[in-house]
Amino acid sequence: MAIELTILGYNSALPTVNSHPSSQLLNIAQRHFLIDCGEGTQVQLRRAKAKFSKINHIFISHLHGDHVFGLIGLLSSFQLLGREKPMHIYGPKGIDEFISVQMKLSGSYHGYEIIFHELEGKESVKIFEDDKVEVFTIPLDHRIYTNGYLFREKPKARKLNTDAISEFPEIEVCDYQNLKNGKDFKLKNGQIIKNSYLTFDNKPARSYAYCSDSRYKPDILPIIEKVDLLYHESTFLHELKDLADYTGHSTAQEAAQIAKDANVKRLILGHFSNRYDNYQVFLDEAKKTFENTELPVTLKTIKID
Repeated sequence: MAIELTILGYNSALPTVNSHPSSQLLNIAQRHFLIDCGEGTQVQLRRAKAKFSKINHIFISHLHGDHVFGLIGLLSSFQLLGREKPMHIYGPKGIDEFISVQMKLSGSYHGYEIIFHELEGKESVKIFEDDKVEVFTIPLDHRIYTNGYLFREKPKARKLNTDAISEFPEIEVCDYQNLKNGKDFKLKNGQIIKNSYLTFDNKPARSYAYCSDSRYKPDILPIIEKVDLLYHESTFLHELKDLADYTGHSTAQEAAQIAKDANVKRLILGHFSNRYDNYQVFLDEAKKTFENTELPVTLKTIKID
C-alpha cells in the first residue's frame, strides 16, 4: 500500500479565505500521523474525510501560532467525540504547558490521556518506533527551537528464493525467518551459503521528510538523503534572501538546492509568504535547480508508491 500524504494547509502566518496554515496528515503503514496543527486543522480534516479516531500521534515542529494554534481545539473535539485512547504529542519543550494552561483556564477536560514527548536536543534522534515505522527529528534553524520530522518504513524482510533453497536439504522451514532477516546459512560441513543467493531483495523502504520553518541548513542532508518525498518551506523568492535569513526562513532556490544535494526523488514547496499571490513564481525558481519540484494543493493526497 502506498504512503499517502494529505496537505491540509501550507501557508505561512495569516490564514485567508482560500489558504490555511501548516498541517499535514500522513498515512504510512496504516499509521495516521498529524504533522503540525495550524488554525482550522480540524475543519480541514473533516473536509479531507479523515477519521479522527485513527490519529494517535501528533508531531509539532515549533510553537509559532501558524503551526500549533489549532491543536487545543482539536484536542477538545477528541473529548467531545468520546475518545478514550491515549494521544501522543511530540513537540518542543513547553508544549505540555502550552496545552495544559489552556485546558486549565478554559475549564476543559479532555477525558483521555495526553502523553507529551518534549524535545530540546540539537541532534537528530529517533522519537517513535514500532514494528513497521520509525520517526526521527530533523533539527532546523528558525527563530525559536524547531524540528522537522523524517518518517521512514522499516526495511522489509527479504523474499525467499525457493529454487535456490531447495538445493540445500539442510535448510528447514525453521531457518526461513533468519534468511528473511538477511543472515547467511552455514552448512554442517562449514560451507557458508550467502544470503544473496538464497533470497531476493524486497521492495525498498519508503520515506517522507517534513522540513518546516528554517533557514538554509545543509547539515540536514545526511538525515534526509534519498528520501522519496521532501516537503521544504520556501517562504520567499531568492531575491529576498536577506529577509529570509533575518526571519529564519528559506527561499525556493535554497529548498531546491537542499533537494538536489540530498538526492531526493520529489520536492514539495510550501509556507509561502502572504506577500505573494502567484505561487507559480516559487515553482519556476525552484525548477531551475531541482526539476522534480511541485506546488502543494490543499486537500490533495500525494501517494508514494
